[in-house]
Amino acid sequence: MSTFMANKGNIERKWYILDAANKPLGKTASAAATLLRGKHKPEFTPNADCGDFVIVINADKAVLTGKKLDQKYYRRHSGWVGGLKEVKYRTLMSERPELAMKLAVKGMLPKNSLSNSALTRLKIYRGGEHEHAAQKPELWDAQ
Repeated sequence: MSTFMANKGNIERKWYILDAANKPLGKTASAAATLLRGKHKPEFTPNADCGDFVIVINADKAVLTGKKLDQKYYRRHSGWVGGLKEVKYRTLMSERPELAMKLAVKGMLPKNSLSNSALTRLKIYRGGEHEHAAQKPELWDAQ
């Protein structure tokens, strides 16, 4: 008996919906990263991209626990001298909650080329509506 190895020819991708309303940002991002990598499947292969599509809805209603809204910053640097820009998560969650969710999921994926293709399968929406009804997504309730 040989070991099953996933590749592009034998991967079935499903669509899942994660509702982030009144749930911690990190818990939702962790569930999304697991689904994007395919670690919930019995045929998971670490060196193959065998994950599913993930739709995160209600990203604006995700919560940050503790004092993270005021003490946590999103920082980016332009590469120039004095080019550091930082934004508090209170501002980020009110103006661009999709970016906050995407950054949380990106940080939980491996730092290699598989994460780039996994992030293209992540769809994040601010409200409860999404445009992927034709794909017949299933609600994921493993939180």
